[in-house]
Amino acid sequence: MTAYKTIQKPASAELIEKRSRFIGYVRPVKTQDEAIAFINEIKRKHWDATHNVYAYMIREDGVSRYSDDNEPQGTAGIPVLDAIRKRDITDCVVVVTRYFGGTLLGAGGLVRAYSAAAKAGIDAAGECEMTLCSVCEVRCSYTLYGKLPALIARSGGSVDDTRFADDVTVCFHLPTDRLGAFNKALSEESAGRVEAREIDERFFAS
Repeated sequence: MTAYKTIQKPASAELIEKRSRFIGYVRPVKTQDEAIAFINEIKRKHWDATHNVYAYMIREDGVSRYSDDNEPQGTAGIPVLDAIRKRDITDCVVVVTRYFGGTLLGAGGLVRAYSAAAKAGIDAAGECEMTLCSVCEVRCSYTLYGKLPALIARSGGSVDDTRFADDVTVCFHLPTDRLGAFNKALSEESAGRVEAREIDERFFAS
């Protein structure tokens, strides 16, 4: 996998349905432990809520989980999980807290309300695409350094750090599938004397 979608930031959104209060909380996570810790955090915060329904998807293990938290089966956790799946996002946990307002919503009403609260939370969090990037280092002369930032930018990369000494060391990342073309351009600029050294691979927001 060279790219995937996730959410930008933690967020929440609230809606009222027939006097029942639904709060959709969303957070980016990397592991099941992080997801469970967030779920427990919301449960502690809303210990007096009628229900704390959740769903999450984790990219690394291909794991998805949900809980109806004592709502009728299929009316809460699955709609929240579906809200995540329909956006094709991962590394994401959603908790929808409900305070019962005194009016029964029925199975269809619950599905719509939990779906809407999850969607509203995801909308508030925003989406971003994560791209597999090569983390690289180039050591070069001050003369070549003057051309390097523009060359990195043209290749879709970003400079992360620059160290100045007798020469210059530039640390940057760019999409892995563009590293070959970048090194070819760098070789042309340096008459074959300089090449980027790949030191890691990580996902970055693009």
